[in-house]
Amino acid sequence: MIHFVGAGCGAADLITLRGQRLIAEADVIIYAGSLVNPELLGYAKDGCDIHNSAYMTLDEIICIMEKAEKSGRHTVRLHTGDPSLYGAIREQMDRLDALGISYDVCPGVSSFCGAAAALRAEYTLPELSQTVIITRMAGRTPVPERESIDRLAAHGATMVIFLSTGMLAELSEQLIKGGYPADTPAAIVYKASWVDEKICRCSVGTLAETAKENHITRTALITVGRFLGDDYSLSKLYDANFETGYRKANG
Repeated sequence: MIHFVGAGCGAADLITLRGQRLIAEADVIIYAGSLVNPELLGYAKDGCDIHNSAYMTLDEIICIMEKAEKSGRHTVRLHTGDPSLYGAIREQMDRLDALGISYDVCPGVSSFCGAAAALRAEYTLPELSQTVIITRMAGRTPVPERESIDRLAAHGATMVIFLSTGMLAELSEQLIKGGYPADTPAAIVYKASWVDEKICRCSVGTLAETAKENHITRTALITVGRFLGDDYSLSKLYDANFETGYRKANG
């Protein structure tokens, strides 16, 4: 069995209980060494075969999985955050399907959740934004034209932008072109939940200079939207005058 496991957003104790158990039981671990906290490997048992996929191709990863399966060993494929976001797991699962090898997926705490926790923020505030757009800038990996930053920015929703820290000047331009005023609140969250986490609050128009001033060039999420401000409406859920299926309205 191959277990795709979400490692969480950074801190070793933010992995799920199931993920920790699967790591402890694994005979083989293939981990995304460029982003996964190596402290998580401390949960592995003695004698576990550990491989860093940062130096490997898809063929090499599948080859290790296939060999482990043939010898009756359990494999954990350890991905950063949650495997469903920018995890490149579909291509691995398709190859395993073709080989007749069973697998399952253990979700993890995504870095966009870790970023919100670091910011002490709520992405979805009443009458402000009820939508979160998770996206990335087009780089060596293309993005469909209909999902370009400026088109998505036209919604005015909360945005969480992955894999774009090296393109912040262009990102600012695209966000403003799409409709965000230059003074819209923004934040750069570097390595959310890691011991060297850093939060840089700024605006859409100052993203690039803020990153430069703080020497941030990678491993950061960009959050954009008025959820970072102080003006919002209170939730109806806990309003004394709002009736729910569990509580009568005081009014």
